[in-house]
Amino acid sequence: MTNLNVFIEDTYDEYNIDEVLVYNNVVKMTEFIFDNKTIMSKSCLDNLDYDTVTFDIVLVNNDEIHRINKEYRDKDKPTDVITFAIFADSPEEEQYIFDGEINLGEIIVSLDKIAEQAKENNVGFYDELYYIISHGILHLLGFDHQTEDEYNFMVDNQNKAKAVVL
Repeated sequence: MTNLNVFIEDTYDEYNIDEVLVYNNVVKMTEFIFDNKTIMSKSCLDNLDYDTVTFDIVLVNNDEIHRINKEYRDKDKPTDVITFAIFADSPEEEQYIFDGEINLGEIIVSLDKIAEQAKENNVGFYDELYYIISHGILHLLGFDHQTEDEYNFMVDNQNKAKAVVL
């Protein structure tokens, strides 16, 4: 089993997130994804030798994700999640593994957007949060949703990962 180093930083106090609960559930979802041979055989980690995977999750408000979205993606609006897939998006010769550890990158989540979307989708706040975090994890592993097949693959696996903790 791969060791996981997941760091969660809640920079937004409005929602009183239970960081221990979120951490434990993110680890469970990530382990589920890593145990799925279909996912992992198509991921940026396929056929690599590593024993630890690290990634960060930063919880922010709409203002902060709007700023990041504008600065890094040239989109002048808030969004639910932005993923900086450091490892997956790097050229193969720059995909570094230090002492058996891979840093996948960072997932930034707007808690305001999570609350809005949970209401729109008629689901609970944590249901939407885990759905979006699992989306970010898949992006960190190199998956995208540019085609209908890619989109369906991601949505299907987001729902499966989220079901592990709900």
